[in-house]
Amino acid sequence: MKQLAASAYDTYAHAVPFPHIVLDDFFDPELVELVLSEFPQPGAIRWQQFDNEHEIKLASAAESSFGPVTRLFLYHLNSITFLEFLSAVTGIPHLISDPGFDGGGLHQIVRGGKLGVHADFNRHGTYGLDRRLNLLLYLNKDWREEYGGHLQLWNRDMSRCEARVLPVFNRVMIFGTTDFTYHGHPDPLQCPEGMTRKSLALYYFSNGRPAEEVSGSHSTIFRARHESEFKLTAAQRLRAIARDLLPPIIVRRLQKRIRTPRAP
Repeated sequence: MKQLAASAYDTYAHAVPFPHIVLDDFFDPELVELVLSEFPQPGAIRWQQFDNEHEIKLASAAESSFGPVTRLFLYHLNSITFLEFLSAVTGIPHLISDPGFDGGGLHQIVRGGKLGVHADFNRHGTYGLDRRLNLLLYLNKDWREEYGGHLQLWNRDMSRCEARVLPVFNRVMIFGTTDFTYHGHPDPLQCPEGMTRKSLALYYFSNGRPAEEVSGSHSTIFRARHESEFKLTAAQRLRAIARDLLPPIIVRRLQKRIRTPRAP
């Protein structure tokens, strides 16, 4: 890590449209294989489910959903050794990890899923710290270009996608987060049924940040690429109506039946 950090800073700092770096085969592949072997299938745990006009995805920040190797691996990525490495790569001093993995942890997208282009929430909900950095580790073996799922990086005025990162196995993506770092994978996944886009997500914080990077505290800000992008599907509209009209117990049963993908 010390050798890599010395050369990585220039790449990170001068990347377009905002500071980022892609590191291939960064971790020991045998270790990442073990993490992948523990990754829960869509129907195997109580995933947090998102299904709306902006995003269709599964997420879990619960340690009970992490396998033993994954748990220790994530602890390492929150360690002072790794924080110092990240500071050397990015130039952001005094980074602070999040032991609760708020918004991070395990992420999974099934066929047809997406994540609209957005700027991330900029304050930790519990600690009030400033969110400064994202790290994503992709776990997708034999992932093809035509499956999509590229992480897209957009310029500040949302006029152009400046970079696309394919989520292939053992690829690490590190990028800074401000109110203007627009990113996402907004096109529905085209992978085969039974295959999913898997990743680990870790977010890092600081106590204070440059004033020009933010415009005030906010949650996730989604940005449309065109006027008609963020429209509810017919199924999403039906679920919205059901939530308004039906008793909660019936809504929960319908959501479990309709929204939870079956394990392949």
